[in-house]
Amino acid sequence: MDQKKKILVVDDERDIVKALMIRLQSNGYEVIAAFDGAQGLFMANKEIPDLVILDIQMPAGDGFGVGEILRQSNRTHRIPIIFLTGSPETNAEERAMGLGARFYIKKPYDPEELLDAVKRALETKPSDPYGSGNM
Repeated sequence: MDQKKKILVVDDERDIVKALMIRLQSNGYEVIAAFDGAQGLFMANKEIPDLVILDIQMPAGDGFGVGEILRQSNRTHRIPIIFLTGSPETNAEERAMGLGARFYIKKPYDPEELLDAVKRALETKPSDPYGSGNM
């Protein structure tokens, strides 16, 4: 029997987390939630999810900082990341992709687009932006 893929959702907007949890669970995923950057890092290291869906603007560690720490850790560097954000920052998508994010999706988001991104991120093998030796 296939084990459910585990997804960590890190977002300080509880309504968004709840909506994501319902949609992802109804599509067969196990979902864990964190509501700020520090809690997200703790849960990522404790649970070692198959995927992280990450907001950018949050208390206790923004999404870029969380993504960078996840990429630098031996335990979490291969976990794919999808940024799901309403960040108005002009170069946010460029920064996210520079951290090795699989997808960058803006809020308000299309639920079907997000589900497709989740499926594709879980199917592809992770790249290792820090371990390839290309500097």
